[in-house]
Amino acid sequence: MIIGGAKGKAQGESESVHEPVLLHEVVEAFAGAKRKAQGASESQDANALWYLDGTLGGAGHTRAMLKTFETRGEILNIIGLDQDPEAIERARKIFSAITSTAKSGTVILENENFRNLDKVLDKHGIDKVDMILLDLGISSDELENSGRGFTFQKDEPLFMTMGDPAQHPFTAKDIVNGWKEEDIANVIFAYGEDRFSRRIAKAIVRYREKKSIETSMELAEIVKSAVPFISRGFGGKSKIHPATKTFQALRIAVNDELKALEEGLMKGFERLAPGGRMAVISFHSLEDRIVKNYFKDVAGKSATILTKKPVTAIDQEIAENPRSRSAKLRVIEKNI
Repeated sequence: MIIGGAKGKAQGESESVHEPVLLHEVVEAFAGAKRKAQGASESQDANALWYLDGTLGGAGHTRAMLKTFETRGEILNIIGLDQDPEAIERARKIFSAITSTAKSGTVILENENFRNLDKVLDKHGIDKVDMILLDLGISSDELENSGRGFTFQKDEPLFMTMGDPAQHPFTAKDIVNGWKEEDIANVIFAYGEDRFSRRIAKAIVRYREKKSIETSMELAEIVKSAVPFISRGFGGKSKIHPATKTFQALRIAVNDELKALEEGLMKGFERLAPGGRMAVISFHSLEDRIVKNYFKDVAGKSATILTKKPVTAIDQEIAENPRSRSAKLRVIEKNI
């Protein structure tokens, strides 16, 4: 049974092009999650396991989990959340095909940020879940098909919103065209950790004096012009495009990603059943630091950290999927 879907009409009809990272490692991390000894609400089967994917994306991790449980002859109930309505619509089609041909449990899909997972669980009368996954990386679908300016390799409107730009109070375009130079520099330094943040901010302000900055490729060229040649990608010593950190910073600011992560971790652990596990995949130091510190804070009487060091991709996966290079997986188990 599939419950819920995207809010409004999703425009994307293409299939997901996203390749999930650390897929085997995530499935292995959840293999030892224990069934709830107690705490199930009246609407829950005390013997059923609930899996919440807070960043559903192309549903690659979730499909692997379903296949694993089916192989073991068990039923897995799914709660899939994503800020992008197109991701939820794609997932609805994926799970419609799966649930029509195989024995399956409940599938709940909600167009929602994982920072509001408590509201989703309350809405469906679910007290506790047994597994929570947060994959914090931006999906290939967002980069390739969203048309919202996440990539500097395409000339797209400069939105950088995870969901419908019309539903967001401001966009990346508002930041680069409206914020003071100092504020732009501060956000690029704080969220992008770019040592050339002040030079980049100055170049942005100078450019916008002539015309408004409208597209992702336009911004990328401005940033590239501000960075010393020796530090540029595609000719300099750096292996990454000089706009990478600026784009990361703007995306984090537009979507309030770090605060959302803090809230999601806290609410997720609160709604995790005794014996349940939470796994988080981060892609840069700001996210990983938040996850590491939160796990340390709840470790001891409340939880056990299962990854003394973050799990990273093996060489074969990095060769096949370069974006996995920076992925770090941390896992925690709530004590019984």
